[in-house]
Amino acid sequence: METVLSDLVRDALALNATHASIAEVAEIKFNKDFRTLCEQNSCGSYNKNWMCPPAVGDFNDLKERALGFKQGLLFQTVHPIERPLDWKCMLEGGGCHTKLFRKILECMENNYNFKEILPLNAGPCTYCKKCSYLVGEKCRFPDKAVSSVEANGIDVMALVKASGIPYNNGKNTVSFVALILFNC
Repeated sequence: METVLSDLVRDALALNATHASIAEVAEIKFNKDFRTLCEQNSCGSYNKNWMCPPAVGDFNDLKERALGFKQGLLFQTVHPIERPLDWKCMLEGGGCHTKLFRKILECMENNYNFKEILPLNAGPCTYCKKCSYLVGEKCRFPDKAVSSVEANGIDVMALVKASGIPYNNGKNTVSFVALILFNC
């Protein structure tokens, strides 16, 4: 099992994650306040996406689902920005992060024999250009739809620090975090 865990980290880094580590689910801190931020529409996706609140589900149900996993691959990407709060560069960095997230997820699905995987990314699901939630239709790709770490009430800052990954990566950078939970 140790070999599988070190291979996961190695693969994530080889695919260009800036940092990667294995997180123990039992040590994850959950906090309902992150869902409160969602409900205040702090990222602009509340009630606009199947993988965001309220559609993604109840905080307690999501927490219980996550606690059904033993471990997860935690990884971070760091992207340069031209100046503090450079929204354009932040969006570009988020897009690059999500592309890498999809590559790492595909690598895990194709190269490892996990019984179950729960992928959690940064921000709202962007698999479709326009979420079918907005037009009152069911999710078109439920097997590809991914909710965010924060929508699941996970304290990202505590998680990365506990895993030895820096939360802040220096001036003029933006960092994104993903967590792919798994059971062997």
